[in-house]
Amino acid sequence: MAEALEKYINRYFKGNERVPKQKLVGSIKKDFPKWSDNTINMYLSKLKKEGVINSPSRGIYELDSHTPFQPNISTTLKRIFNKIKKEFPYITFCVWDSVWLSDFMRHQPFKHYIVVEVEKDACKAVFNFLNETMKNVFLNPDEEIFDHYISRLDEVVIIKNMVSEAPLAEIQKIIVPTLEKFLVDMLIDTELFSAQQNEKEFIMRSVIEKYTLNELKMRRYAVRRNREDEIEKLINISLAK
Repeated sequence: MAEALEKYINRYFKGNERVPKQKLVGSIKKDFPKWSDNTINMYLSKLKKEGVINSPSRGIYELDSHTPFQPNISTTLKRIFNKIKKEFPYITFCVWDSVWLSDFMRHQPFKHYIVVEVEKDACKAVFNFLNETMKNVFLNPDEEIFDHYISRLDEVVIIKNMVSEAPLAEIQKIIVPTLEKFLVDMLIDTELFSAQQNEKEFIMRSVIEKYTLNELKMRRYAVRRNREDEIEKLINISLAK
């Protein structure tokens, strides 16, 4: 029966990008009057898992027409991730390349760097490990280090503490931050995201237009980083333009 609902689903969103759950359930009941609320919820959950629909915020549904975020995982990034994973198989960490954010920006940064975010207790151990075989590895650099050293180097690896329960994803067997994490961190780690500070609204709008963004996930992470009001404001400004 879920297949029957999928055939009708486009009709319920016709002319509307987002539909409140109450309105969606009401429309479904007109076509399937014998279905209970529990049955409808079960089928909506199934369609959500299959990627047919998306719930960007509580009580709101939309057709999931966006493509998932699939950044380019370079050979260097894979090598660093696998190297750390082999040496520290039980720690939580992720890797990313600042060049990924260039797709959402008007003005392209001249340089990029690789970032390794590691659970706090293992951060220094990972730094010492990478520092044995790699050049230009920095641990939790401050503004002065960025200005005097990192900005002058071409190939840099930055090791930093990762906030617990940060939203992560697995792409090509590599653990990376989600877009929701990037957008929240961009408001806080101003040294790390210095190139993005003047384009925050444009970046948010670009992400929303190109990819599926889980606003619930982003808000939960924003609460952990004490930036709930700021991320809410950024979402509203970006959607209004």
